[in-house]
Amino acid sequence: MRPEKQYLVEEVNNHLNKSDYVYLTNYERITVEEIAELRAQLSEHEAEFHVIKNSIFGVAAAAKELPDMGEHLTGQTAIVVGGKNPSGVAKIIGDFFKKKEKVEMKAGIVNERALTKEEIEALAKLPGLEVLRAQLSWLTHTACDWIRPCHQRCATRTPQCFAGESQ
Repeated sequence: MRPEKQYLVEEVNNHLNKSDYVYLTNYERITVEEIAELRAQLSEHEAEFHVIKNSIFGVAAAAKELPDMGEHLTGQTAIVVGGKNPSGVAKIIGDFFKKKEKVEMKAGIVNERALTKEEIEALAKLPGLEVLRAQLSWLTHTACDWIRPCHQRCATRTPQCFAGESQ
């Protein structure tokens, strides 16, 4: 491989190393100003938008043993990588693309699993990471509030509790 191409492959590999996900998008018809706007929104989640060459991405992805995205590597392609919140980033991309009506998601890879455009759209509908953590915390707290009195009641009358008897 020529040194110039090797440099580009290494650059894409560096981008891929930034997160456990990569989204492939079609950026045809999007303006430079709109790309800057999208990049600003993505930076809030430590994510990045990069225009890439399809063949270079294919080589870099194969070197990292990622699923084959060859069927999606046509036309104008950009990748979105970075951060630790793939659903939050998918939501930003989906909202941006819907608002602009110019660009579209092609496919993606999350945790080395290939995702279709529809699966990424479903991922975007999930609550954000912070909301999920709050819901889990609430659920754990609620369960403890329910279990504690039952445990205290049963601690003194173990045989009756297991038999379903109450006094």
